[in-house]
Amino acid sequence: MRDPLTYLPQNVGSKELRFALEVCHRAGNVVMGFFDQDIEVEEKSDGTPVTQADKKSERLIRESIADQYPHDAILGEEEGGDDSPLSKGRRWIIDPIDGTYNYARAIPIFSTLLALENDGEIVLGVVCNPALDEIFWAERGCGAFRNGKKIKVSEIAELKNSQFNFGAPNRVQKHGLWDQFSRLVKETLRQRGFGDYLGFAHVFEGKAEAHLEVGLKPWDLAPMKIIVEEAGGAYSDLDGGKSIYTGSCLISNGLVHEQFLSILKR
Repeated sequence: MRDPLTYLPQNVGSKELRFALEVCHRAGNVVMGFFDQDIEVEEKSDGTPVTQADKKSERLIRESIADQYPHDAILGEEEGGDDSPLSKGRRWIIDPIDGTYNYARAIPIFSTLLALENDGEIVLGVVCNPALDEIFWAERGCGAFRNGKKIKVSEIAELKNSQFNFGAPNRVQKHGLWDQFSRLVKETLRQRGFGDYLGFAHVFEGKAEAHLEVGLKPWDLAPMKIIVEEAGGAYSDLDGGKSIYTGSCLISNGLVHEQFLSILKR
């Protein structure tokens, strides 16, 4: 994978952003060292999968943060941390492999997610897919980028002309949203269940108008929030709040957000 720092001109971006891009690049190299190698998959207590690559990648990121920012807190999928909403201080939020199911079956739709939370606000985020040599990032007030190119959401403003992306339908059903989901399927132009980072990325780049997720953790959502907002779009939970800690998420181009949300709230 190309070093993402080559996409950044000198003296562009904060030192934290440059650190995040560099450490995600190194973590991606670790992950790719196990990719398509018949890696053993274990089941965690919550029923989700984990591999040696998940563990080694998170350990590398944690050690790098501890070295560079020893006073910052850390929350990660594999090694834990305080997962309650943060009101004061700084915290790095890590998902070493988002899409472990895909990764374990050599499907190249997975990513390393890293975000920095400061006084309760996500101020930077990185989404790195080393298999496809693709990296998204955003920093508060600086725009959103894919491989160094600035990206923005679409300008479609009507539900009937929208592409609707979503994660696992079984989670939608489990959360009692099947009727609302079915209505959105009926009222949108096109629907795709890409899942994992890809459904989000299509909204970031203006290839889809909205993406729905339920039953997720803060490390799944943290970088997605700032990237879509910096790309000109909108983020909310299904109650219309801005939290990454409620487990639900709707991102959109902003223009169709309330149309989607009004149906999901019913």
